[in-house]
Amino acid sequence: MRMIVSAFLALFALGLAAPASAQDRYSAIVMDARTNEVLLEDQADAARFPASLTKMMTLYMLFEALERGDISMDTRLTASRNASRQPPSRLGLRCPRRGACDSITVDQAIRALVVQSANDVATMVAERLGGSEARFASSMTTRARELGMSDTRFANASGLPDTRHRTTARDMATLAQALWRDFPEHYHVFQTPSFAWRRGSGRNHNRLLGQVDGVDGIKTGYTRASGFNLATMAERHGHRVIVVVLGGETSAARDAQVAYLVEGAYQEYARRDDPNGAQFASMPTRRLDVQLAPGTLQANAATPLPPSPYQLSQGMVIETLSPVRAPIDEPSGQGDEATTEEME
Repeated sequence: MRMIVSAFLALFALGLAAPASAQDRYSAIVMDARTNEVLLEDQADAARFPASLTKMMTLYMLFEALERGDISMDTRLTASRNASRQPPSRLGLRCPRRGACDSITVDQAIRALVVQSANDVATMVAERLGGSEARFASSMTTRARELGMSDTRFANASGLPDTRHRTTARDMATLAQALWRDFPEHYHVFQTPSFAWRRGSGRNHNRLLGQVDGVDGIKTGYTRASGFNLATMAERHGHRVIVVVLGGETSAARDAQVAYLVEGAYQEYARRDDPNGAQFASMPTRRLDVQLAPGTLQANAATPLPPSPYQLSQGMVIETLSPVRAPIDEPSGQGDEATTEEME
């Protein structure tokens, strides 16, 4: 197992006091995107359901097709009846028995995948590039192995539930790194705040964009089996950090955990630059179970926060609610994530 930076572990390692249901799904990794150094890992090689993080691989394959010249941003993709029948989250593509099926451009498809995590669009892309979604999923798995994602298998292009569909936090970090490294001309799309088509519109589910300094992507995911997932990246002072958290109990707890780990990574870099400037050795080792909330920074006695844990923009604040739990295998009733199997 890779060595974990001891000082960072002392402050940010994840504890053993979480409920069994969370432990069964939770995993995390923090990695330097430029050096591949793993700053923290917790069950990073345990098999997990990726949910809509799958669409990161769908987008990788789409970007490769653009690079090869097989398609262009203006190429129109036409929905099949199969694609139009995919469950939410979806764009709402229609393909009636009689009449023309809906079509969108590749550029629109990319933004629909990033912002709305549209399952119908993922299937449409898979059918266009692979001939069928099954063949495309097989190609996704093959390409993932070539990228070094040795513990990942894709069964579809969207991340909708399938028992064969597995990944790890480490593999998702590898994929996030590959998207940033291999497609710098496209990576900016992960910062897209919203997307509108016809009379509908959607906002990016990654709520850390514009809230945590330096965060510029990348993808959220949720199914009942997976819990709340997030792969994100941040850039500060020449350091690019990848943080992947899988199996969060709520979207807010997941977001706060990722923000906590992002801040922890940059505090570790600051400690290395000035070893006497940060005193983390006395901090307990545990997972941070938190809920995003307005107001001032608050914490209860059971889960003390480290000194100056955040430098957040736009007044984003953390309130500790230890532990934060949602019903097992049920959405937490938060906004647009609460009504369907796959909303991210």
